[in-house]
Amino acid sequence: MSTTAATSPASSSAVRLATPSDVDAVFALVEQLGIGEKPNRESFVEAFAHAVEPSRDHILLVAELDGVVSAYAYTTIERLLYTNGDSAQLQELAVNTPARDRGLGSLLVSAIEDECRSRGVRQLTVASSHAARFYERLDYRSTSDFLKKRFDND
Repeated sequence: MSTTAATSPASSSAVRLATPSDVDAVFALVEQLGIGEKPNRESFVEAFAHAVEPSRDHILLVAELDGVVSAYAYTTIERLLYTNGDSAQLQELAVNTPARDRGLGSLLVSAIEDECRSRGVRQLTVASSHAARFYERLDYRSTSDFLKKRFDND
């Protein structure tokens, strides 16, 4: 999978499936998310190894800007009881701070949508408390509130 689009006359971007060699770049992006706890490298590496394995139940894409991984999107896919088929949730979307406002987030969301359609997914949801306007510009509409309870497993 590769989607290429010009983001400005002097730069180019491409979206592709993440590979094991993207581990350092994606970890740096996770550190920029600034939500929850500080990322633990060991835990991240384990989760990343699973995320880059080809699977029907998840998608990990990266976006490159001028050949440098500058954003990623991670989506999970589940069969829900009420959706009459698979449902996906965009779990994480991060764009490197210096690369923001260059269209990488929109490019990744579009690529995730295309991949979901090709897999026969019935709906794609996203929970966002900080970027609602971004998703609304992409035709997403608020349908519920998401609440969270953390379990600290020490």
